[in-house]
Amino acid sequence: MEKVALTLVIVGALNWLLVGLFEWDLVAALLGGEAHREASGLARIVYTLVGLTGLYCTKLLFREDSRAR
Repeated sequence: MEKVALTLVIVGALNWLLVGLFEWDLVAALLGGEAHREASGLARIVYTLVGLTGLYCTKLLFREDSRAR
């Protein structure tokens, strides 16, 4: 369950990265809705930081769980 939750968080973060960098919402484009979003400069910076954090967290998906020993 933790890996599923982490995967969804990463997908959401990557979506915000796309919004921050390109003002384009991947989830809305795939599932219907307005794919182009306009945001202030500060909001785009926050979205980009959230997305980069999601990229960083992908390493957690492949980490050995120390509790499994």
